Amino acid sequence: MCGIVGYINFNKSQKTDLSQALIALNKRGPDFQSQIHIDHVSLGHARLSIIDTSAAAHQPMTDESGDYTIVFNGEIFNYKSLKQGLIDQYKETFITHSDTEVILKLYKHEGIHFLNKLNGFWAFCIHDKRKNTSFISRDRYGEKPLLYAHTEAYFCFASELKALIPLGIPKEIDFSALHYFFQLNYIPAPKTIFTSVKKLQPGQYILIENNKIDIQSYYTIDKKYLNKPAPINYTDAKNQLKKLLEDAVERRLVADVPLGAFLSGGIDSSIVSGIASQKVDKLNTFSIGFKDEPYFDETKYANLTAKHFNTNHTVFSLSNQDLFDHIHDVLDYMDEPFADSSALAVFILSKKTRQQVTVALSGDGADEVFGGYNKHKASLYARNYAPFRNIIKAGMPLLDALPKSRQSFIGNKFRQAHRFAKGISLSHAERYWRWCMFDDVTYTDQLLDSKYVHQKSNKLKEMYLAHFTENGNFNEELYADMGLVLQNDMLVKVDWMSMANSLEVRTPFLDYTVVDFAFQLPVNFKIDGGITKKILKDTYREFLPPELFHRPKHGFEVPLLKWFRTDLKSLICDDLLSKEFIQAQGIFNPKTIEALKAQLFSNNPGEIHAKIWALIVFQTWWKKYMI
Repeated sequence: MCGIVGYINFNKSQKTDLSQALIALNKRGPDFQSQIHIDHVSLGHARLSIIDTSAAAHQPMTDESGDYTIVFNGEIFNYKSLKQGLIDQYKETFITHSDTEVILKLYKHEGIHFLNKLNGFWAFCIHDKRKNTSFISRDRYGEKPLLYAHTEAYFCFASELKALIPLGIPKEIDFSALHYFFQLNYIPAPKTIFTSVKKLQPGQYILIENNKIDIQSYYTIDKKYLNKPAPINYTDAKNQLKKLLEDAVERRLVADVPLGAFLSGGIDSSIVSGIASQKVDKLNTFSIGFKDEPYFDETKYANLTAKHFNTNHTVFSLSNQDLFDHIHDVLDYMDEPFADSSALAVFILSKKTRQQVTVALSGDGADEVFGGYNKHKASLYARNYAPFRNIIKAGMPLLDALPKSRQSFIGNKFRQAHRFAKGISLSHAERYWRWCMFDDVTYTDQLLDSKYVHQKSNKLKEMYLAHFTENGNFNEELYADMGLVLQNDMLVKVDWMSMANSLEVRTPFLDYTVVDFAFQLPVNFKIDGGITKKILKDTYREFLPPELFHRPKHGFEVPLLKWFRTDLKSLICDDLLSKEFIQAQGIFNPKTIEALKAQLFSNNPGEIHAKIWALIVFQTWWKKYMI
């Protein structure tokens, strides 16, 4: 796991110093940093050593001919079999034991067409000195980031936005992206917060030849199965899923450094930890508990699973003060506004875990692939149960008045019912988008200064919803989750917070063999009535402790409201959202900001803490990068 950066100067054959960009990537790659200059191309690499930790595997790496040079961030889990294929077919010899050298020689022999042979996650650039071409690629689902900027004079790329800033990219805010941020809590690809920078989409590559930039897709989930699943019976599907998942976990156990697994006590992480524990003696597993928030504490189930599989389990029991103490660490690492507050818990888990291992397996991706969220269950009810829809609609006036909060069981049920009611009458596509949003679209019109309201755009929304059909089934929503929620929220959160602590996280549920298989299955294999992730649970029902199947599913909610009214009150009122700062900044409508603050300190704050947190995130980012 590493950080990469590059700069291609179209007009001059001169080197570009990447030192400051590499410093910005230091936490992604603390073990070794270097750069190389090939005519007008400069490539830099910050290394976190995982496979072949020797100096021979340092990057940038150039092959023995001197023609091909690579910078690579990620892991290729099937590199050993690919390496053997290169030896058998092309009589290749290897200097290192690294997956980096395998990628380089695959490109040398097979050009750009080798990508679908790779099983892993990655972002890399290979420069071909003979042809004067640069080939850049990102993995299938966006586990590893790749951002780029270009003009007629240059093309540059990096693993993080903060590494592009020292290269002189224009820092002009994209206000259409800002509209999306305050709706969704993140900025969907390919947009970034800057108009000059884009995110390379998952499953895409860039070929730069003769100063021309060609972007193509090499992979996408096959949409033909969304409404016409492949013929397979349930028993065969369970057997096939079991084999695919076991292979996916085993592939991700390859490392030359200490390895462990996150174990939350949920079904997904328990499956991964259980499989890994059968292949690793005394597997190290890690979980966090919240001693001040018993509603969210799941360590009982994690401990049960750890005992069941005889893992070497560590629980990090956190107080609210522990969480609060890391707020500024999290805010400081973000180089683009990102307001998923659960990033705080992921940051601390990664920090604590990194003290014992360098690689951790996780259960991320299972909810999006197999249908595990509460919103998925709600969507099925909205699609299939007219009486339930009518009851909810009739109760809308009452739901408007009831107290809604994520902080308690009853308050959370009221909140969920209210969101359900607001989406019940919409089309499948519009309801999906509404349930992804944190407020009505008119909120951003009221929040931003009037001169920025007209800059909003629906193009990204239309792109992410283009596959929905009028009579399509629930698989269309899972497909949308893979593109929108997984790549822009969940994977960004895990990548940033783990890399902020120099920890690599591997996700077996996002092995492409598992994903491709899951998207061929009919809806009722995944979600059936009130049962979410049905085939996953049934496949591993005899494998896991039975208690795991009889527990409510809920995420973790950071106690933001308490902090905003106490420890962070001065930061909010006297600094980030003060009248003077808001007026001088000229981005927000001062009246809306004052109304939000009034609601925050009222007797009925509702869900105001989510809006305030998004504002704190943006204002902190703005002060760091725009002043």
